[in-house]
Formats: sequence, C-alpha cells, structure tokens
Amino acid sequence: MTINETQDEIIEEFEGLSDWMDRYAYIIDLGNTLPEFPEKDKNPQNLIEGCQSRVWITADKQEDSKIHFQADSDALIVKGIVALLMRVLNNHTPQEILDADLYFIDKIGLKEHLSPTRSNGLLAMVKQIHNYALAYKMLEEKKA
Repeated sequence: MTINETQDEIIEEFEGLSDWMDRYAYIIDLGNTLPEFPEKDKNPQNLIEGCQSRVWITADKQEDSKIHFQADSDALIVKGIVALLMRVLNNHTPQEILDADLYFIDKIGLKEHLSPTRSNGLLAMVKQIHNYALAYKMLEEKKA
C-alpha cells in the first residue's frame, strides 16, 4: 500500500467512530499492536526529544532500500499515536517518507484533540522519522 492509501484507510476507520472516547480507545488498542520493542534500544540515543512521555524510535534500512521503524512509548495514548505513524510510514523508501503529506492527522481530528504538549510530541516524532529518512537518503546518494 502507498502512504496515501494507508492514510485514507485510517481516515475511513476513524469515520466509523462517532465520539472521541471511542477514538481514544481505538488509538490505545492500536498501541497494543506494536511489535515488542527491544529493551536495549530504550536508550537516550533513541529517545525523542520534545515529548512529554517517553518515546523511542529506531530505524533500519532494509536491502530493498525501505526503512523499517520500531517504536514504543511508556504512555498508552502516545503509544497508539506512534502506532499510527508506524502504520503509515513504516517500510517505505526514504524519498516516499520525505515526500509524504501526513494529512490523516488533521482529517481524523487528532491534532485538535491532543493537549499542546502531546501535539508537540507528535511533531517531534514526525520530525525524527523525517530525520532518519533524510539520513538514509543522503547515504544512498553518497553510494551512487
């Protein structure tokens, strides 16, 4: 699936949830779908600055040039938000990630239903994912 197809799928899922209590419950459930995050990777190097909760994200470039992310958080809602980002951006090329317009965040009303500190954390997570993509893109260009 493309990034936009995944975003459209998420928007459709959220349209089926009428109130924000249901949406928060769904976001928490999504957080429980994240693969187990290695304890050794819960270190300061992988910790996202700017998040109220603790969030860790790692990235590995696969042989097919796609980036595989792993993530975790110590807060339930934030873990669900991270799961949404992983669902949209995981296993795509650096260029696809850098070109992505993450419109699903506004379309599902997430930004307006987060506290200012959680919104800042979301921006920090997106920025870190972009930084990983940019670094891998630059490495690719050096090899070419």
